[in-house]
Amino acid sequence: MNYRHAFHAGNFADVHKHAVLARILEHLRLKPAAFRVIDSHAGAGRYDLLGPEASRSGEWRDGIARLWNAPPQKELQALLAPYLGAVAALNPGGDLRAYPGSPLLAQALLRRQDRLIACELEPRSAGSLKAALRGDRRAKVLTIDGWTALGAAVPTKERRGLVLIDPPFEDAADFMRLSAALATAQRKWPTGIYMLWYPIKDRAAADALARRLARLAVPKILRCEILLGRPRADAGLIGSGLIVINPPFTLEGELRTLLPALGHIFSPTAVTRIDWLAKET
Repeated sequence: MNYRHAFHAGNFADVHKHAVLARILEHLRLKPAAFRVIDSHAGAGRYDLLGPEASRSGEWRDGIARLWNAPPQKELQALLAPYLGAVAALNPGGDLRAYPGSPLLAQALLRRQDRLIACELEPRSAGSLKAALRGDRRAKVLTIDGWTALGAAVPTKERRGLVLIDPPFEDAADFMRLSAALATAQRKWPTGIYMLWYPIKDRAAADALARRLARLAVPKILRCEILLGRPRADAGLIGSGLIVINPPFTLEGELRTLLPALGHIFSPTAVTRIDWLAKET
């Protein structure tokens, strides 16, 4: 596997993804019953923003650094508090040097009764992830292909929980695999919340994914996107998309405050979209 998330850690797509992830986990924390988080493509867990990979790309400077240094906005800060709290815990001096991937963010929001299954196949990343989560009995790292994990890890003994599906999209077939894997997992664990991230480089692949998911006969599918420019084949990563199946009832309203504010921090011309691919009537 050639993909190394260390080059992209903390970029605008990570901020979008992780801010929404934290909102979902905050909702799960409202009830005392235990929940489980399954992270299908977990990565290394912790990223050095001053290391050679992140320094070479500099993507985090237009992502988490912009948010970190943005003037505080009361309503936005309240929604971002769980997410930024996890980032701050890795940067106790206040200088932004490290960034938590999704498994460390989830770990920060687990309670004693909750559990995390983090799946990572790439050996170096898996080793880093095990080191980052070592000693936490609530968390378990599986050195397993994320697509295989989706079929093996659900259903869980907990009725409540979240499955995060965030593949590297090195292969164009990942868009097809995403909808197929989600359909299988959702049939096995229909009460779970599923959060799928996808890159936007052009509209064709993202829109085709949305159409396939809308045909799954799942009653509640919410989509949200941040676009920093006009998608085109040669533009590179220009947008970040999330699809949430079985979203918390509060999430749509939170996103209508959160997404435009984040988009404006990243770029004054950013465009955001929040809509339902399927919704119970």
